[in-house]
Amino acid sequence: MQLAIEKSSYWKVSMSFFLADNDLLASKFRVPVGASITATDDSPSWLSASGEFAFGFRQLENKDYFLLSIWYEKIPEKTVVWYAIGEDPTDDPAVPRGSKVELTDDRGLLLADPQGNLIWTSRILLGAVSSGVMNDTGNFVLQNRNSDRLWESFNNPTDTLLPTQIMEAGGVVSSRRTETNFSLGRFQLRLPDNGNLVLNSMNSPTKFAYDDYYRSGTSDASNSSNSGYRLIFNESGYMYILRRNGLREDLTKTALPTTGFYRRATLNFDGVFTQYSYPKTSSSIRSWSPVRSEPENICKFNSIWGSGACGYNSICSLSVDRRPNCTCPQEFSLLDQNDKHGSCIPNFEISCKDNGKNSSEDLYDFVELRYVDYPSGDAEHLQPQNEEQCRKACLNDCLCGAVIFLGNNCWKKKLPFSNGKVDSGFNGETFIKFKKGHIPPGNPGLQIPETKTERDIKVITGIVLLVSSVFVNSILISTLCFCSSFIYRNKVANVREENNVESNLRSFTYKELTEATEGFKDELGRGAFGGVYKGAIKTGFTNFIAVKKLDGEKEFKTEVNVIGQTHHKNLVRLLGFCDEGQHRLLVYEFLSNGTLADFLFGSSRPSWKQRTQIAFGIARGLLYLHEECSIQIIHCDIKPQNILIDDYYNARISDFGLEKLLSKDMLLLNGSGTHQSL
Repeated sequence: MQLAIEKSSYWKVSMSFFLADNDLLASKFRVPVGASITATDDSPSWLSASGEFAFGFRQLENKDYFLLSIWYEKIPEKTVVWYAIGEDPTDDPAVPRGSKVELTDDRGLLLADPQGNLIWTSRILLGAVSSGVMNDTGNFVLQNRNSDRLWESFNNPTDTLLPTQIMEAGGVVSSRRTETNFSLGRFQLRLPDNGNLVLNSMNSPTKFAYDDYYRSGTSDASNSSNSGYRLIFNESGYMYILRRNGLREDLTKTALPTTGFYRRATLNFDGVFTQYSYPKTSSSIRSWSPVRSEPENICKFNSIWGSGACGYNSICSLSVDRRPNCTCPQEFSLLDQNDKHGSCIPNFEISCKDNGKNSSEDLYDFVELRYVDYPSGDAEHLQPQNEEQCRKACLNDCLCGAVIFLGNNCWKKKLPFSNGKVDSGFNGETFIKFKKGHIPPGNPGLQIPETKTERDIKVITGIVLLVSSVFVNSILISTLCFCSSFIYRNKVANVREENNVESNLRSFTYKELTEATEGFKDELGRGAFGGVYKGAIKTGFTNFIAVKKLDGEKEFKTEVNVIGQTHHKNLVRLLGFCDEGQHRLLVYEFLSNGTLADFLFGSSRPSWKQRTQIAFGIARGLLYLHEECSIQIIHCDIKPQNILIDDYYNARISDFGLEKLLSKDMLLLNGSGTHQSL
């Protein structure tokens, strides 16, 4: 009995010391009323006890603007997990240099611009604030003298949830507009009173919820006790919905390490809700890695209202990480160049006033998009129709912007188009109307008639299909490397004087490409003359790029001068170059669907129709290189790894090893009529 009493006393004393130590530690990191931070280049921040989270002003890309936010302090990315949004959520929450946040006793946190105008407040409804504290969970709390919580960031989430955070019924998480624009976006994660966790698009100004594109299935109208009422993101990184009967619906199906990782769950600006992890200690992979994401394919989302996963007129295709790529159709361009997932506008006008001497056939034509569907928003449905009748019906309708033909069905579309997507299983044909004279030559995806005979195409295509049948449906493997297609016309044009490249391509600095590739860390492939690296540029129409390093000036100048003159829908496009000191680099467009090898042997095998279309595309590209290009090019390394697949499932010949450019002097035509390289 005495031993038990002594043990009890020991634990009481130990606990009192533990609580005293915690109080001392908490007081050290407690923010007193009257404390403030001003937005400057070297602004201080209010840290959590562990130093893992910080509250303060994060400087944005535009160095004169800042975001009042909470972020992960100990990782290089300083990832933002909460930010203050003003009265109008559609306004950009970025504030100018000199703005100030102050902790007051009656209204809590006050954010004001340099002129003292109030931008945002935490709005304390009851009680007086005594202090604030940045917790190690990432939750910033305002409390009174009794340590009662009066306001906390966890109860006012923006686009991210953190471990230990709970979202009650009625709770909402909203996406930001773009990766760098923190104003209100187009998507929501909600837990309505019916208990179903849903993802939906919305009208940004009014926050009116459109159709959902994901639901957890935790609603039971017949028995409310089976319905969910709380979304819990526990300390171990597992997320689940707690039902009213005490049962839980696990959302995280993957086994997770219990310690050693930072975790977050973010509704990304593109509408994909993703759980991420980040190793706390040094590792070969020091970045946020996705653990789980919903929905599986956001491009399949069809909404009665709104534009769909991407903006109006845009086309959605899914990348390997389940994130959507949004692209404008031919002869359309982005409404906002800073919003790659936004709406597209036509570069021409479809008008009912064009009723002059010219007929509609003289004024307009069509761009054909393969495997592209706009499944909603039909203006008219015509049946039965053949393809010619369908196209003419749109040409003769001044309000028609596109038609979709499938079987003997014809659907007319009016601008703007919504819910556009790439669908490899779609067997219809989509024709988008455009005004003649607006399509640039070689625009990807257009069905431009070939100048050579069909017999020439079929010869190359026959070789392709024969090889594919031998190697388990693989198209164009390396047996074509015998270079039976060695054709030449002219010697490669003389290279200009040193450091003077004949090209209208963009000239990059080496510093620009080093930053774009993050120090050339993500290698895509390696050829005989250097490696190829993935990068990203944040200006212009191209986001992701492939940067190829070259060793040797001759190869560099030859490729830039010759490849820069090639323009064909079945070739990977060269965007620019770097010719600086000893650095020789080429910048190509990056195609996220990967190589033909990945496409053939991946989990989703292409249909025979797709295989045939790809084979024809490769044949057309080779025919262009061999006979139609002003300076003829011999590839000599055609294989599935050197064929890329674009967003429309077109084959694009690439050169991630080395595209051998041979002049007339390097070839010998023997008596049998075949070409051999010396």
